[in-house]
Amino acid sequence: MQLTERMNAWGCLAVVLAGLAGCQSTAMDEGADYHDPARFEKAVAKYEKQDAKEMPPRGAVVGVGSSSMRMWAGDISKDLAPLTIIPRGFGGSNMNDLLHYVDRLVLVHQPRAVVIYEGDNDIAQGVSPVKITRTFERLVDVIHEALPKCRVYMLSIKPSPARWGMWPEMLRANRLLAEACEADSRLTYIDIAKPMLGGDGRPRAELYVKDRLHMTRAGYEVWRDAVRPVLVEAEKTHERAAE
Repeated sequence: MQLTERMNAWGCLAVVLAGLAGCQSTAMDEGADYHDPARFEKAVAKYEKQDAKEMPPRGAVVGVGSSSMRMWAGDISKDLAPLTIIPRGFGGSNMNDLLHYVDRLVLVHQPRAVVIYEGDNDIAQGVSPVKITRTFERLVDVIHEALPKCRVYMLSIKPSPARWGMWPEMLRANRLLAEACEADSRLTYIDIAKPMLGGDGRPRAELYVKDRLHMTRAGYEVWRDAVRPVLVEAEKTHERAAE
């Protein structure tokens, strides 16, 4: 083989190897696969039955996400008054589950704004921060395809004693989600994580129930105090009577 031919052959091999390395890197960035969203069919259908009896107003604010959002349902309207809030949390969900059911949980209400809490269970499942953010971006695209002016408020992933070992990955996901929100004026990232940490940099014990994952009322008061100034200030001028 001539020198030029050998160099060309090595060059082609290098390109192939680089491509394989890129594929491996992408796969590592993706982390674990998401679970099948079908496991939430009954929970979503239950909301639909409620809507069939009495449909919430259009043009309100939908609060959606995993159990931390679901367990706020009893107080969220009071905490974020005078805004009209439609609670649509479904416990155990992740960003991909919300993407799968966004038409039935969110778009059906034609909201003017959406408040999202997801990412906590994603990290626990082994999904990478990169994949979480890409899924969030797809979710936003679906929302804006149907409702171009809809504002989206993404709450940061919270710290918790039960998942403290995962906090570095959660921090990385929070940084990526914040960056994604900076790219579009319709998106707002709200940091609920920092005020949940004590002076020692660890989760404040009084904010959590016995499972050390979900929150006490004190925890939700921290959320209220972080979310309310941002959300109410931006949305109060858009508040209107139910249609």
